[in-house]
Amino acid sequence: MKKLLCALMVFTIINEVTAQTTIIPNENDSRVITTGMPFLLIAPDARAASMGDMGVATSPDAFSQQWNASKYVFSEAKSGIGVSYTPYLSKLVNDIFLGNITYFNRIDERSAFAVSLKYFSLGDIEFLADEFSTALIQRPNEFTLDGSYALRLSDQFGMAVGMRYLRSDLRLIGVDGDASPASTFGVDISGYYQSEEEAYSDFNGRWRSGFAIQNIGPKFKYDAAGQENFQPTTLRLGAGFDFILDNYNTVAVTAEVAKLLVPTPPILGTEYEYTDNNGNGQYDEGVDTLGNQISDTNGVIYQGKSQDIGFVEGMFQSFGDAPGGFSEELREFTWALGAEYRYQDAFAFRLGYFNESEDKGARKFLALGAGFKANIVNIDLSYLFSASRIQSPLENTLRFSLTFNFGADSYTEY
Repeated sequence: MKKLLCALMVFTIINEVTAQTTIIPNENDSRVITTGMPFLLIAPDARAASMGDMGVATSPDAFSQQWNASKYVFSEAKSGIGVSYTPYLSKLVNDIFLGNITYFNRIDERSAFAVSLKYFSLGDIEFLADEFSTALIQRPNEFTLDGSYALRLSDQFGMAVGMRYLRSDLRLIGVDGDASPASTFGVDISGYYQSEEEAYSDFNGRWRSGFAIQNIGPKFKYDAAGQENFQPTTLRLGAGFDFILDNYNTVAVTAEVAKLLVPTPPILGTEYEYTDNNGNGQYDEGVDTLGNQISDTNGVIYQGKSQDIGFVEGMFQSFGDAPGGFSEELREFTWALGAEYRYQDAFAFRLGYFNESEDKGARKFLALGAGFKANIVNIDLSYLFSASRIQSPLENTLRFSLTFNFGADSYTEY
């Protein structure tokens, strides 16, 4: 039964990114933006997950590659390795997961590089032609290979550029005629600002801010005859402040907003208006007749803009193509608030909240987590509580990350 559920989920993912729907629309219909390879939007590390899936403006760590690679030039450690594991749909199956491994190295005072692998497995799926046949076992998966280079442009500001190879092998041999994997490439551009420590009346403090545009790259197809799919190109903006209470206690608060730079699906189909024949201003059943058709000349799109455009044009169009106007554009932004308490860099407690509009995906959750340091090893844990009417596939899931920092005091940044 579990394998059947896996197979159904695979086909659901494929259908979501390849199917086109024609409907009789309603002004209040939700228009969730869908992309190819949506696993890229899952927070891969426990620290970011415990603060509401944020990381563009938090302090540097080994997993900065996944959020804002320019933070590496502010790392106090010379180099490090981060390993994380995230179970997915753990209430149903035990072999669907997201794994990540990242290595970074701060070359000198002004530059750093990082490489990483992110792997999403949809588990083992068995196929049997009949009761006498040997089972054919397949494991659909997706992964990315990343590399980045960061440069410190001033004492307080750095930027980074990253390259990413993306590969999606979701199509199943024996089910799909063309089972070859889809692949493409993407680019990240990011920046990070960190102020000097400043003295206030009762505490010291430090400001942080960051931006990132991730997964900038061409569209791709899951099969030769299918439609082209956008990558999950994402704009992230964040800012935060560190309350340095004394030499042992620090409280960091951070806020972040994000938006998919992908065109909003237009309202498709054909709409008709009923005509009031008797002039009483009310709908009279059996009396009114179909009136004028409201659509374009092809009878397809009557509100919004076409998604049949290139990825660069799509990025700019995404800021002004929502059929519901400016109010709908605002609902396409997600926001998150997170806080982290650190004691002597040996222990950390984290709390976060993530919010997405009800008609744009309805992801809402509260997260909490903790971190522990033992010599060169950091252990981070996170746990998610869904706050939405739609259950999260990560609800009640324990995620963990391990970080190995080498040369922890090689650089002084604080």
